[in-house]
Amino acid sequence: MRLSKSAQYALLSVIELARSPEPVTVAQIAAREHLPEGALAKVFQALVRARIVQGTRGVHGGYRLCRPPSELSVLAVVELFDAPQPVPSASADSAPSRSRLEQLLAEVDELTRSTLASVTLETLTR
Repeated sequence: MRLSKSAQYALLSVIELARSPEPVTVAQIAAREHLPEGALAKVFQALVRARIVQGTRGVHGGYRLCRPPSELSVLAVVELFDAPQPVPSASADSAPSRSRLEQLLAEVDELTRSTLASVTLETLTR
């Protein structure tokens, strides 16, 4: 499975937030992870809209997770940026080998999604 840069940036960011007891700024995460701050700011806008993180303004401001790391799956973050791609279904006149291949790809996709759903941020911070 290949993740978009946005999904990768989001995962790196929420892992940083899960590790920190204090709010963390976009600039701090960008510096720690060597990520472009502008792109990371856009990722955080999406994370806030999805209620995965919340921001606090001010001198001691930054971002925090909205839920405990044990309640947030990797899949929830990934799907925010990389929507599931439907596996095309075989038509009635498709060759049997094409149908079997599509079935295999659908099974692989389902296994990947269930694995990502079973891994929480808490797991990644241990």
